[in-house]
Amino acid sequence: MGSRCPENSGSDCLDIAGRKNYIAGMKAIVSQKGQVTIPKGCRERLGLLPGTVVDFEAVEGQLVGRKLQPEDVFRKWRGKGRLPGNMSVKQYMKRVRG
Repeated sequence: MGSRCPENSGSDCLDIAGRKNYIAGMKAIVSQKGQVTIPKGCRERLGLLPGTVVDFEAVEGQLVGRKLQPEDVFRKWRGKGRLPGNMSVKQYMKRVRG
């Protein structure tokens, strides 16, 4: 993937944009409670913020984690609302507020 370092040179490689190349691998240790800290570089690249839900699955001997996208509960209602008499929002707010 277009990195500026020799193969197997470790984690000090830069990608073509001059950023740290994490393709070489990011490691974490499983705690006694089964917890793992996701490395900062990985969290930043994937946009994993506190409260983000990650779904884990074992696939052919590998642990696969997928960031779940929050469901937009209002999606089915977007664009469905209509103001009476084809008024603009500005006109409607003026009427409602008096």
